[in-house]
Amino acid sequence: MSNQRPPTIDPVAAAHWQRVAPAASPWLHEEVGRRMEDRLQWIRLDPKTWVDWEPVRGGLEAHALVERRYPQARTYVYEPHPARSALARQQLARPWWRRWSAAPVQHGDVPDGAAQMLWANMALHMTADPEALLAAWHRALAAEGFLMFSCLGPDTLQELRGVHAALGWPPPAHEFTDMHDWGDMLVQAGFADPVMDMERITLTWENPRRLLEELRGLGANLHPGRFGGLRGRAWRERLERELASVLRDAEGRLALTFEIIYGHAVKPQPRFKVAGESAVSLEDMRAMLRPGSKKSA
Repeated sequence: MSNQRPPTIDPVAAAHWQRVAPAASPWLHEEVGRRMEDRLQWIRLDPKTWVDWEPVRGGLEAHALVERRYPQARTYVYEPHPARSALARQQLARPWWRRWSAAPVQHGDVPDGAAQMLWANMALHMTADPEALLAAWHRALAAEGFLMFSCLGPDTLQELRGVHAALGWPPPAHEFTDMHDWGDMLVQAGFADPVMDMERITLTWENPRRLLEELRGLGANLHPGRFGGLRGRAWRERLERELASVLRDAEGRLALTFEIIYGHAVKPQPRFKVAGESAVSLEDMRAMLRPGSKKSA
């Protein structure tokens, strides 16, 4: 996957979704954030500064959990879209009685090398240029800082894909990248020691209408081969009948599978090859000489 954008994501559709995505934290994203936060108990580094990358879609409740775990850590909130940025400022504002004692929260761009942890919940699978996004995360982290992220995996919506395929319809969603490919891309982006994990979550609904409403809140179909026009009422009724028939589980509810990928990786200290003549930036030299840094050749 080196130097390639995901082949089933339309960049124009992805950019449009980023502009119009609801200013809300879907329930699934909050649940994934809660499970990812629980994994922080195994991380030995106690970050003094951390970044929440697009927390409104990633989960404002999940943000609160991470903040509670690191109460003394300075927080950067990166939310580049105006409506969601305004909501993040409102929802994450400190109560007046905590402004004197709590660590500060800064909204906006993140300075290079500013953070010891970057938290990115359920964002990676919706970007058309994941290599650029991974590079941005790498720049935001300090040496020996770490990345925590989650995203959807390839088994997501397998039942719905089967319905569309059986009816001869275009795919209902773009393809999602396998966790092993994400691990490779992390290494290519300059991260080290990637650890990938996966689990499947089954969500159920009482009827097709509720199911489709919640799917629209979770994301959009970015597949280049998606149906390009408006669907009529007859198509919608046919879809609801098929969903009610094919997706019903033993308890009479409609079930869909979501594969959740969790990733962790470290930004290593810069390595320099010994040559007859070498140029090293002042910042890199400072990083190498900090107490606790590892010398490398």
